[in-house]
Amino acid sequence: MFQPVELLFLTRSLNYGGSQRQLVELLKGLSSRKISSAVVTLYAGGPFQAELERAGVPIYSLNKKTRWDVVRSVPRLLKLVRQVQPRVLHGYLGTANILTILVKGFCPWVKVVWGVRSSNMELSRYGWLDQLLYWLEGRLSRFSDLIIVNSKSGLDYVMRSGFRQRKMVVVHNGINTKRFRPNDEAGRDFRLKHGIGRTETLIGLVGRLDPMKGHETFLRAASLLVTDGENVRFVCVGDGQKAYKEILRQLTESLGIAKSTIWLDEYAPIENLYNALDVLTSSSSYGEGFPNVIGEAMACGIPCVVTDVGDSKDIVGETGLVVPPNDVEALVTAWRRLMHAENSLKATKGKAARERIVQHFGLERLIANFINVLKPLGQHT
Repeated sequence: MFQPVELLFLTRSLNYGGSQRQLVELLKGLSSRKISSAVVTLYAGGPFQAELERAGVPIYSLNKKTRWDVVRSVPRLLKLVRQVQPRVLHGYLGTANILTILVKGFCPWVKVVWGVRSSNMELSRYGWLDQLLYWLEGRLSRFSDLIIVNSKSGLDYVMRSGFRQRKMVVVHNGINTKRFRPNDEAGRDFRLKHGIGRTETLIGLVGRLDPMKGHETFLRAASLLVTDGENVRFVCVGDGQKAYKEILRQLTESLGIAKSTIWLDEYAPIENLYNALDVLTSSSSYGEGFPNVIGEAMACGIPCVVTDVGDSKDIVGETGLVVPPNDVEALVTAWRRLMHAENSLKATKGKAARERIVQHFGLERLIANFINVLKPLGQHT
């Protein structure tokens, strides 16, 4: 049974990822405010599906089987839009954005909103199809009614890439500070489970295994700390393509840090991992907009060392340390500054980090800002 909704979100999948987490939180927030919304995915399933089902959010899927299975997906999407009659169709990332324009051609009453969640992408590192799709997205942007970008750096980037400026607005991500909060017991449990001593410094990187995330820089910096005899361990959480995963594992071996490094494809609840850390690191070299992992770790009271990519510098403010991307020595220096700081200073930075997220990047602010920017489209809120 299809029920009419005001907002229909179109996204690739409900698998783990920062963008998917934001979409789930947004949908739950809209549902709690009695704003009818639903989500349709290109690919069925995903670990976030159960969470949305518990919140009463309708979920549909186009059951796309392969990357090229577009011919059957478009008619299914058109049929669904005609059945649920959304006022707004919101694309969440590239391919979904493009498909919304196809829908608008057949359903002209629908207002189309795009979501853009990256910045400064080095497309030359990706295949021809990704480059073509991004070029096409820029050309089609003039047909959207609104483009929501989750970072200032992302706005600057898409403007330079030919997207229509007059239709763009920045709405920063929101962090669920009730879920992501300090929890010493959960942190101790994680450390005990993985054999990490109480006096060992634990430095973590959370992010999919992709060249943009800067894992190689992180690992090379890690090897310098280990070589210098620092009492330190590292944890990397995230999955990726098998070939790239193997490259990183081999690099860990060649650098002599295999015994000091824990690899986890995923970990849930991820907030327990954050609470086990002494330092969260975002070592991305390009492509970031608003990295959720920084805000989530900060909300747990964990100081962060981040590269100056996307809006990372603005997120941490004075509560963390910022280094240039791809600079191994700078990353090591920043780690040492936090590792050897007085415990009182570490505690102060951790407290300030949480307060910054609560004040500036809380989930309630995201939902309120999102609802506000849709009002000119005539959406009933």
